[in-house]
Amino acid sequence: MPKTLANLRRKDLLQTKGLIDGKWTNASSTDTFDILDPASLDTLATLPEMNAQDTHQAIEAAHKTFASFRKTSARQRARWLHRWNDLVLENIDDLALILSLENGKPLPEARGEVIYGASFLEWFAAEAGRTHGETVPAANQSQRILTIKQPVGVAAMLTPWNFPIAMITRKAGAALAAGCTTVWKPAGETPLSGLALAVLAQEAGFPEGAINVVLALNKVAEVGQGICENPLLLAQQCSPTLKKLSLELGGNSPFIVFDDAQIDHAVDALVMAKFRNSGQTCVTANRIFVQKGIYDRIGPLTHERAVDKAMEHIEDAKRQGAQVMLGGAPCSELKGYFIQPTLIHDMKPGMITTREEVFAPVLGMFPFETEEEAIALANNSDVGLGSFIMTENMSRCFRVAEALEVGMVGVNVGMLSACESPFGGVKESGYGREGGTQGIEDYLAVKSILLGVNH
Repeated sequence: MPKTLANLRRKDLLQTKGLIDGKWTNASSTDTFDILDPASLDTLATLPEMNAQDTHQAIEAAHKTFASFRKTSARQRARWLHRWNDLVLENIDDLALILSLENGKPLPEARGEVIYGASFLEWFAAEAGRTHGETVPAANQSQRILTIKQPVGVAAMLTPWNFPIAMITRKAGAALAAGCTTVWKPAGETPLSGLALAVLAQEAGFPEGAINVVLALNKVAEVGQGICENPLLLAQQCSPTLKKLSLELGGNSPFIVFDDAQIDHAVDALVMAKFRNSGQTCVTANRIFVQKGIYDRIGPLTHERAVDKAMEHIEDAKRQGAQVMLGGAPCSELKGYFIQPTLIHDMKPGMITTREEVFAPVLGMFPFETEEEAIALANNSDVGLGSFIMTENMSRCFRVAEALEVGMVGVNVGMLSACESPFGGVKESGYGREGGTQGIEDYLAVKSILLGVNH
């Protein structure tokens, strides 16, 4: 029988309230919203619909706690992060079940995300003690110059539904390691995973107010405005007030297969890059460019809007002469939000897929002849997050990787993300980096100290 939330070993991981100043809290209004299982459309839980007033309370709580939290030692924050990592892995089965039910990804993928998410907690636990400054030789012999790094303040993080655990730990792990307190706004479709993470963070020992969770599905704009305009926030989504920002705004990843690639390996990598998480990742291979010499040899979603968008891309391609070789329709025999894995040949520049993320298991293939043409086609996009290259020519590998207008390049691999590697893009994909040694920098401010020395 399919597993349900009744199968949770730790029932306390299923929370249905927001978290403000260490207390599980309902909204200031009586409004609520339902969390649906996208595979069955069954209601999993009903949560309070929070608003700007609740958001302000969460920010105030984080600001109050920041005064003391910023003074904790890096070693203490590392201990809390290590303990949080351990608790996440100890409760992997429950976390994966919650994630799978609200997001729709299969349990093995959900377990993989839990492990991936925990890796950021372990990584930033180590980075906490490396936020050191520098001593700078001064031109004036009667001066000494040194720099220190300090936490910027309250950090708010708005996270998506496609990786509801990993996208929180990647941000919150860095912020907490730096000494910032946090306000989370998990996606309204998948907030249960974030709430379970907050339970374990409290158990790990983080002080009350260091982690606050605001819930909303229908009032996202109101909550977002409350986050953006609050003057106590110093790092968050965007705002007319001056704040330090880190934005990851999606991509339209090209996947380039040259005729010197190992075909079997390229196909395996493409399946991973395209169909992982049902095609719903920001670095999913969206535009598949295959060199003409080998072109003929390569041959559920989280919510209803995703199915509609996928069908829009498929119909647009068909109208412009592309051939649907496999799939191409919703899975009408299933109750939830499912669409058939789809393969489309003979795609052309100008189709919707060249401009927008599909965010679905729809694979469109474009032929190309030369390396220069492949680079031009790949760069013909307003966004530049990730890209993939399949080639056995090392010189070509470097030429193309350096020429692509993206923040990340995968060569002969089907995945780009790891806690050790900085994640982020260029152009309209945003700015800032998450993960890697750079991931903590967005939550730190550099202060210069000049000392006068008597001779």
